[in-house]
Amino acid sequence: MTMEFLGRLWSSCCCDGVQAWMILIRVGIISGILFLVWNKVREHRGKRSGLPLGTLGWPFIGETLEFISCGYSTRPESFMDKRRLLYGKVFKSHLLGSPTIISTDPEVSKVVLQNDGRIFIPSYPKSLNELMGKSSILQLNGTMQKKLHGLIGSFLKSPRLKEQITVDIEKYVLESMSDWQDGQMIYIQDETKKIAFQVLLRALMSLNPGDELDYLKQEFKKFISGLISIPVKFPGTRLYKSLQAKANMVKMVHRIIEDRKANYDTKKRHEDVLDVLLHETKGAASQFSIDLISDNMIDLMIPGEDSVPMLMTLAVRYLSGCPLALQQIREENMMLKKSKEENKELVTWSDYMSLSFTQNVITETLRLGNIITGVLRKALEDVEIKGYLIPKGWSVLTYFRSIHLDEEFYESPYKFDPWRWQEKDPSGSSFTAFGGGHRLCPGVEIARLEVSMFLHLLVTQYIWEAEEDSIVSFPTVYMKKRMPIKIRKITSHY
Repeated sequence: MTMEFLGRLWSSCCCDGVQAWMILIRVGIISGILFLVWNKVREHRGKRSGLPLGTLGWPFIGETLEFISCGYSTRPESFMDKRRLLYGKVFKSHLLGSPTIISTDPEVSKVVLQNDGRIFIPSYPKSLNELMGKSSILQLNGTMQKKLHGLIGSFLKSPRLKEQITVDIEKYVLESMSDWQDGQMIYIQDETKKIAFQVLLRALMSLNPGDELDYLKQEFKKFISGLISIPVKFPGTRLYKSLQAKANMVKMVHRIIEDRKANYDTKKRHEDVLDVLLHETKGAASQFSIDLISDNMIDLMIPGEDSVPMLMTLAVRYLSGCPLALQQIREENMMLKKSKEENKELVTWSDYMSLSFTQNVITETLRLGNIITGVLRKALEDVEIKGYLIPKGWSVLTYFRSIHLDEEFYESPYKFDPWRWQEKDPSGSSFTAFGGGHRLCPGVEIARLEVSMFLHLLVTQYIWEAEEDSIVSFPTVYMKKRMPIKIRKITSHY
């Protein structure tokens, strides 16, 4: 019927330029009408079935192009804001090849996160699935995921590790700063990435700076560049290069594991995450293979290249734009430094965590910076939350950024205001910077310690002037110019 109509339309027009344009205009109008009708039918079905309001956009591509376009803008949440005004805090869309329920409601998001592995499972872009593999802690579900997450989390929270890593962090930060000269331009994003990667590799595999660490960092940069990419594995494509880089890293980690196994002492205390996981390989019934450990060693490197260094970088960015906050954090840390020097004591993990205003700065940086913008899950069955139906097989995007920038929960949400946390509890459902449920980031405390120490050593030794820079929020958060600052050493007369 449609082809017959288009044939008549074409034959009714001559093939000169004006009439050809008329054909295109008519076809465009007809397509637009058909698209509107198609959407209205889907919306009507959605209302009848209890689906949230919203639109699924164009066939196949949905609303993905607008979502990505907004992601690269200065206000990535504008995609959500526009739809929240029309449909409410929970709405439907079609993103990244899948019909999707988007939640900017903290209560709905909390239920999704708490039911991970039972009603919901991780859902990632194809390129990320390909690179991580089925044995990744990001992909595992059920008992295996809980055990792996629990083992790593327990070790990262252990007093012994905190004691050792406090020494390591101070060492690496001071080594990095030792080359800084008065008047020099320092690129904070580069410095923090170097520091964080060293700290993390020390905690994971007791790897010290040297050729092995340099090689892993070089290959890891290639690997991480393909996490969000077109899922095509032809030679020369980004995904292909990333897969090659991961294979090179797996080969090196395999060798490190084999060397460790040859000299492994089951009675020795665990020195790093690798020791903890190797202990689980003992016994015929063990589910922990060398391949599983190798893959997860690489996946666990991601915070050292991405989230933790960006948290440090953004803290410097926001403090640079808020002189009052910078003055207060400097005074708090100067007081701690002076107290420890007078008593000839080392600054401990608990000392850093007791710096209340410093912790408020970190919390506010997490809220405003939104290094983790949200998480994707897939529904294993039909489920209803707060009256909203999430059909089986649909994706769910819990979008943290919109919650953190919601005026209902935060007064003047776009303002950097660390003082707001003097009375507000960061453990509430409206603050989800580290995720939630069974997949809550196991290195939360280590991340806070690392940022606290970096800020302590920075603000007590240097003053600086920040150059103009801007934040890019898609596909991951980073500073466009790498956060340049011109530093000057603090003298005793400061």
